[in-house]
Amino acid sequence: MFIKKGLARVIENSRREKTIEISLKTLKGTFIASAPSGKSKGKHEVADYNERGIVWSVKLINQFLEKLTHKNLSIRRIQDLEILDKSLHDFEHSFGKIGGNARYTLESVILKAAAKEDRKELWQFVHDSIGSGPVKMPMPVGNCIGGGLHSVGIKGKKPDFQEFLLIPNEKRFSTAVTKNIHAQNYAKKLVRRKNKVLFLKRNDEGAWNTGTTNEETLDILKEVADKFNLRIGLDVASSSFCNSQGYYPYKNKELFRDRLEQVEYMKNLIEKYNLFYVEDPLNEEDFSGFKELLAQVSGKKTLIAGDDLTTTNLKRVERAVKANSINAVIIKPNQIGSLLEVMKVVDFCKKNKIKMIFSHRSGETMDNAIADYAIGFGADFIKTGIYGPERLVKLRRIMQIEKEIF
Repeated sequence: MFIKKGLARVIENSRREKTIEISLKTLKGTFIASAPSGKSKGKHEVADYNERGIVWSVKLINQFLEKLTHKNLSIRRIQDLEILDKSLHDFEHSFGKIGGNARYTLESVILKAAAKEDRKELWQFVHDSIGSGPVKMPMPVGNCIGGGLHSVGIKGKKPDFQEFLLIPNEKRFSTAVTKNIHAQNYAKKLVRRKNKVLFLKRNDEGAWNTGTTNEETLDILKEVADKFNLRIGLDVASSSFCNSQGYYPYKNKELFRDRLEQVEYMKNLIEKYNLFYVEDPLNEEDFSGFKELLAQVSGKKTLIAGDDLTTTNLKRVERAVKANSINAVIIKPNQIGSLLEVMKVVDFCKKNKIKMIFSHRSGETMDNAIADYAIGFGADFIKTGIYGPERLVKLRRIMQIEKEIF
């Protein structure tokens, strides 16, 4: 792959915040990649950018791209990113860290160019690199109603939990997406009925804002799920409201729960609402709390997923799995800042039969690469939201791939 020119610049994400975009020109064309940004972040995520900020990261990336100009990179499979990794390591040693968002964007744009060089789609390039067996379509995990850090500007109370999710179980991805869209439109009527004085708006991820309690919101979600034959999920994002003493101060009902009470509360919600999926039910350091909850609901086939707990970090994923703390894991490439590290996490999850959910971030861009990575790496689910241009572009990409290969 002959690199003619590369350029990094600052763009805005869906929250009108700064993020990074890189364009790369080769003999096969011009390729573009960009990075999303999370609002609710695990403290073990890699830093997004250099300690001096995004502008400095862009400056460093452009310096590095200058070194690659008019050079040939032999990237025949995803493992060959180690060539780039070594050069980048030496560069960072001299000039400073570029950050996880910048590294992920650089790797992603190079993989897009390498796939084209090999006359393959990005998903196919990844799939063929890791030999992951038959191609399968992930099921969408859709954020229907929001709360927590993703919902701002609501006067009065709002759910403490961050995401109230709908998860289809269909043979076709396109059918699943259509179901989620219809279901969210129906949920709008129910939310408005509960919030007669609330001007209904969407939050960061295109989910409905609401002034209802956690349980009232789950009641709405259950009615929606029953009508459309969908499964229910929660992203509790417990670390976003767990305090330094390990207590969970709920603003929604103005009460405190300790660690054991939080486990019991989660178990009760799983049983009452037949929850299929629960993400980060306890704070990001409580491996034993996750283990207790998983043990109590193991017969219900509920997925207990780590996100802030695991942060797409192989060591933390290994620890969680060996401790029987999770049976599912969120994978966010920019969370660890390396697709090589993502590959290691994927390999470990497959060997240990851990369900994988490839995920967007709340601050998204129009880059749809996460859709290709979800299929290429063999994800069980993809979490991209239900509504909004930055969400729909990823859903449409998977529908396009599904149409082409099935």
